[in-house]
Amino acid sequence: MEEQTNSGNRKWLIILGLLLIIAIVVLLFTYLRMNGLVKEKEENRGALQHELDSLVAEHNKVKEIYGTLSDSLSTKDSVIQAQATQIRKLLDTEWEYYKIKKRITALQQIAQRYVSQIDSLYNVNRELKEENVRIQEEYRIEKNRSTALVKDKEALTEKVTMAAVLKAYNVKAVGLRYRSGGTKEQETDKAGRVERIKVCLTLGENSLVPAGRKSIFIRIMRPDKVVVIKSKYDTFRFNGEDIPYSIEEEVDYKGKSLDVCGFWIKKDKTEPAMVGTYNVTVYCDGVLIGSTTFELR
Repeated sequence: MEEQTNSGNRKWLIILGLLLIIAIVVLLFTYLRMNGLVKEKEENRGALQHELDSLVAEHNKVKEIYGTLSDSLSTKDSVIQAQATQIRKLLDTEWEYYKIKKRITALQQIAQRYVSQIDSLYNVNRELKEENVRIQEEYRIEKNRSTALVKDKEALTEKVTMAAVLKAYNVKAVGLRYRSGGTKEQETDKAGRVERIKVCLTLGENSLVPAGRKSIFIRIMRPDKVVVIKSKYDTFRFNGEDIPYSIEEEVDYKGKSLDVCGFWIKKDKTEPAMVGTYNVTVYCDGVLIGSTTFELR
């Protein structure tokens, strides 16, 4: 009986030992499996985190490349940034791989549409810039053409204006003295003998100058730069000023060449004229039309 009892106890011990071994194996297997799941979870979490970081980095790079153009899609950018923030919170607090993966996939689609829209905006903007450059170039060419036409017109007008001005040729001034009772004139360059100054000239032929009465003003300037005059009221307009003249001659100009002579009579016949070089200038219609010099000694 004792041997049978010991034999039964031994069997139970063996069974218990086997059960213990099985339990240990099951626990070990469960531990290893759980450890593997945890490791797999971390790997998956890291992969999703990397995928999200790459998506956000690429999105920010697109914004940087397109610059201020991306401001026009600020609402869509806000949506992308907000959803990226929510996904990061899920990665930190919860663990539903497929749920998070689904949200990342949806976010990728939004980001792709963002890129597509901003690329379309870029193309439209580029085309507008090219069109603007083309219009500006056409405007510049047209402006240059208009400027050239204006300059040509001004040059032509100036030429016509200059052409429509009388010219005095063969301007000559001499000193005169009179003999035989004042009836016979004689040229002289002696300052002490001069009684009059005679100035002669030829008005050139010019069909562009309107025909009619013309006033020819002659200024005789002494060596001391003083203009000899008959009266302080003898002035005419030149370059916006009233300047004195020595001789005025009225002529009837008809577009053909015309000889004109004028005289200046010395007031004080007892006082000799000034020695030196005299400058003579001739004016008509407010324009200097000729000049000459003469000398008394």
